[in-house]
Amino acid sequence: MENTSTETGADIGSTGHWKLVWRRFSRHRLAMVSGGILLFIYLVAVFAEFIAPYSATTRFADHQYTPPQVIRPVDTSDGFQLGLFADGYTVEIDETTQQRRVSTDPSQTRELGLFVKGEEYELFGLITWDRHLIGPKNADEPVFILGTDRLGRDMFSRIVHGTRVSMSIGLVGVAVSMVLGIIIGGISGYFGGAIDTAAQRLIEFIMSIPTLPLWMALAAAVPDGWGPLMTYFAITVILSMIGWTELARVVRGRFLALREEEFVEAARLDNCGTFRIMRKYMLPTFSSHIIAALTLAIPAMILAETALSFLGLGLQAPAVSWGVLLQEAQNVRSLMHAPWLLIPGIAVVVAVLTLNFVGDGLRDAADPYT
Repeated sequence: MENTSTETGADIGSTGHWKLVWRRFSRHRLAMVSGGILLFIYLVAVFAEFIAPYSATTRFADHQYTPPQVIRPVDTSDGFQLGLFADGYTVEIDETTQQRRVSTDPSQTRELGLFVKGEEYELFGLITWDRHLIGPKNADEPVFILGTDRLGRDMFSRIVHGTRVSMSIGLVGVAVSMVLGIIIGGISGYFGGAIDTAAQRLIEFIMSIPTLPLWMALAAAVPDGWGPLMTYFAITVILSMIGWTELARVVRGRFLALREEEFVEAARLDNCGTFRIMRKYMLPTFSSHIIAALTLAIPAMILAETALSFLGLGLQAPAVSWGVLLQEAQNVRSLMHAPWLLIPGIAVVVAVLTLNFVGDGLRDAADPYT
């Protein structure tokens, strides 16, 4: 036991800071599993066109509110076959209401394949390709893994495409918040005095405004004629304007504690500029804490975008995000006939939980010397 302790102490003394952070983070099993899930989610966002069988706007006129199909590895309808199979569909018309009802039919079988040929798309906006990770081998027999919506659009494909917007808006929003929080909080904590007082009053004013009315007011300022890309940019800015205050307070507190330290005084005596001292000597001392705080802030951004889009204040069709998809769930009548419209909510829960667990792991590993 004594030898183990001695080796551990020697390792800590000779190992770099970030390597120690990674070593401690890797011992957090829940955070490591969540990190793997999070990496998978972002891979889905990057390769959305390849993974989704159809585009986000493809409609199947005869398959409104089609229920999800269960994929099975074995087909026994015509002998014993291994592969990917799903039940077909039967369309019935209610004689009383004249409504079309689609239900799964086990007597029919539709075969799926990997890397099948389908709709053309541009991968990364550069490469024109028509291969999809999964899809029906017969294009005339569509397969809907998670069902369809009221317009006959494949829910699985729309959720995959929505992953890109919902997950990236958190990263972009947090990046903007990080810049604002570090600059304003750093200047406030380093200089103090009247500058600190003015910055803190601004932060307190923003934090005192009720969040939902502020969102409504800022979202109302977005012109109706803006396209999906401009609206996405506007929503990101709106969320960033609200989300930087907490980080600014953390940075300000750390700068107040560090500005009188000996290494900062030595840098001043060495004629280092103010912003060089802040950037090179002060920020690196608690950069791991900033990373942990930002990781925990991303779920709040995702939830905010989802809430805004769900309430009709954020992104709107034809843009596709998890919040936009959940707008379908506002209709109780639709939910009675198509409860699978709530599946995007499960995606939100999984993404937020994984981000929170990764953030908890980073927060625990932020100070590896404890």
